[in-house]
Amino acid sequence: MKARTKNVLPRKPRPMTLEALELVAARFKAMSEPLRLRILHELERGERSVSALAQSVGSTQPNVSKHLKVLQDAGMLKRRQQGNTAFYSIADAMVFELCDMICSRLVDRLEAQVGALNARMRA
Repeated sequence: MKARTKNVLPRKPRPMTLEALELVAARFKAMSEPLRLRILHELERGERSVSALAQSVGSTQPNVSKHLKVLQDAGMLKRRQQGNTAFYSIADAMVFELCDMICSRLVDRLEAQVGALNARMRA
């Protein structure tokens, strides 16, 4: 995981159309399923076939294919066909930056909660 940033500078809000907000929501929705996050994590290592992904994430090929379609439709994956085998890879590496940011914030939050619990137990 990348180094955590404690202080984030305030940013100027960007005006967004309803259509743009729908696209953003679709991207977050695509990442809202734990199996899809596991698939993305596996693809961080490089291109993989559907059957290899199914085996590595512990799911069935039809189920993985369904989730791959959602991620592809959201613009996160690209698909390559070779004979009867479909291979998937990351189309937008920014997905990992987003995951790193969220993980970093979760770690910060959990560390703060542990600190608060420890302080409470000492009191």
